[in-house]
Amino acid sequence: MNRILFTFILLSSTILYAQETGENELGSWHMYFGTNTVSEELSLHTEAQLRYFENGKNFNQLLLRTGLNYHIDSNAIATLGYGYIATDDTFEKFSGEKNSLEHRIFEQFILKNEVGKLKFEHRYRLEQRFLDFGDRTDTQHRARYRLQVTLPLSKIFFLNFYDEIFVNLQNEVFGQNRLYAALGANITGNLSVQVGYLKNHFPTAHFDRLQIGVFYNPDFREFFKKNSVE
Repeated sequence: MNRILFTFILLSSTILYAQETGENELGSWHMYFGTNTVSEELSLHTEAQLRYFENGKNFNQLLLRTGLNYHIDSNAIATLGYGYIATDDTFEKFSGEKNSLEHRIFEQFILKNEVGKLKFEHRYRLEQRFLDFGDRTDTQHRARYRLQVTLPLSKIFFLNFYDEIFVNLQNEVFGQNRLYAALGANITGNLSVQVGYLKNHFPTAHFDRLQIGVFYNPDFREFFKKNSVE
């Protein structure tokens, strides 16, 4: 009888926790990424993301990120950047609730290579996170590694996969893991879109996310050359 009661309590608490965090909902991330080329060696990274607990509703996070890229060569890129993140951690709404705010500095290094038709990208990132929770502030540090594989299906369509692990440099080491798969399409030479699925694992929660991404990479080299001549 005690075992049955314990099992019932455990099951009830698990269901209640999932309802409070939104684990049982399919959320969505709506994303824009840009690499804006300004010279042979330099480009500007621009990024904006709107993340929701549910598909297109129930705000979770706004992420704005930018950075200066230095292209060592066609397969190696170093970046120094800044991110602004506003986060609502609660699936359910509470009166007087305030979003936490984060100012983030990051250093990043990308290496690319190809094996047959497969295109590999290794992304290494360090982050210094300055968090404001309203009643307290905190500074945290973490490291991230992402392995991305792209498989062209034709001149237009491609498949994209990645796995990214987050490692905290304080307290509990494991932060999260993101596993992603998507179908992409090249609209023009510098514009593409992806629609995919993300499985986001945290130490105590797991979330399913639909991702819709737009990637626009304009080349401003001729514009800057023209203005420098004038």
